[in-house]
Amino acid sequence: MMKNGSVGIVKPEKIPFEMPLALADGHTLPRFDLMVETYGTLNADKSNAILICHALSGNHHVAGYYTPEDKHPGWWDNMVGPGKPIDTERFFVVGLNNLGGCHGSTGPVSENPETGREYGADFPMVTVKDWVKSQAALADYFGISQWAAVVGGSLGGMQALQWAIDYPDRLKHALVIASAPKLSTQNIAFNDVARQAILTDPDFNEGNYTRAKTIPRRGLRIARMMGHITYLAEDGLGAKFGRELRSDGYQYGYGVEFEVESYLRYQGDKFSGRFDANTYLLMTKALDYFDPAADFGGNLTRTLQNVQAKFFVASFSSDWRFSPARSKELVKALIAARKPVQYIEIESKHGHDAFLMEDEAYIRAVAAYMNNVFKDVQS
Repeated sequence: MMKNGSVGIVKPEKIPFEMPLALADGHTLPRFDLMVETYGTLNADKSNAILICHALSGNHHVAGYYTPEDKHPGWWDNMVGPGKPIDTERFFVVGLNNLGGCHGSTGPVSENPETGREYGADFPMVTVKDWVKSQAALADYFGISQWAAVVGGSLGGMQALQWAIDYPDRLKHALVIASAPKLSTQNIAFNDVARQAILTDPDFNEGNYTRAKTIPRRGLRIARMMGHITYLAEDGLGAKFGRELRSDGYQYGYGVEFEVESYLRYQGDKFSGRFDANTYLLMTKALDYFDPAADFGGNLTRTLQNVQAKFFVASFSSDWRFSPARSKELVKALIAARKPVQYIEIESKHGHDAFLMEDEAYIRAVAAYMNNVFKDVQS
């Protein structure tokens, strides 16, 4: 049910791009679609536009509802809307589903124009640089020469950083939240275990499961269960479930006995029913490959030398997947490159998922920074 402060009923739009897109892996998409949602009004000089970049399992549905009876708003509805930190009465906000996604943008479930059938396993690898390139085409579509801000958490924050590097004159502010300048070895390892769960599922059929009329549901379910554990903090998970049992005493078997088991299996089942396995593989690989400093001899400070955007960087104390140390690494490099940056570390028990939550200090910090963004728009 809709709440006050919501953007209200929204409708997605699929935007076609009848142009080739050269990708980092050497392939070229002959054409592509991007599924988007927009909120607010673009001002006369098109200077008030905000791009929201999603994380691994996100999409274009950032805020609002699809029907008056809809119980589930967009994934960042607490952040985007009238009077909210990213205020749709001030800004024109664009959310999109990235290339390789499974919610309307061109991806593995789309038709390959060269074969007339679903891409499936034939869809090429995509990188954060590729996404930013497609997002630049999206900005051109709207006539936006410069974003007032690009905002994202986790993998979305990586896109905001890549924007500042690749298109320095097209971005005024970058908000990089719960993110990192590259993945840690441990994160790459987690991603590989998740992928192996999918790749070794007997129903995977080398990625062409739709043609075989199967779904690698078990692999996707396990991948999500493991990933979900890493998004949460031990304190938060323990406080929520502890060692609580679903019935009296141990059952001495392998069924669901602990409440936390029930929760994870529910999350896995729900996810495997709405997300495409090939997309999950692609998104985790895009995370692994992200390392903009690799083109600059591994020197992050030199990577940021031509950046023109101002930065807001936020981390969360209990986030062990994208720890505060990784955000501080970016902040240190920005300072060394003499770039303006504001940094906040928020005390939170929500782990990595905190960037989606309503921690009061976090919401206030983003709102305060977005006030500065708005002042820049007005100047």
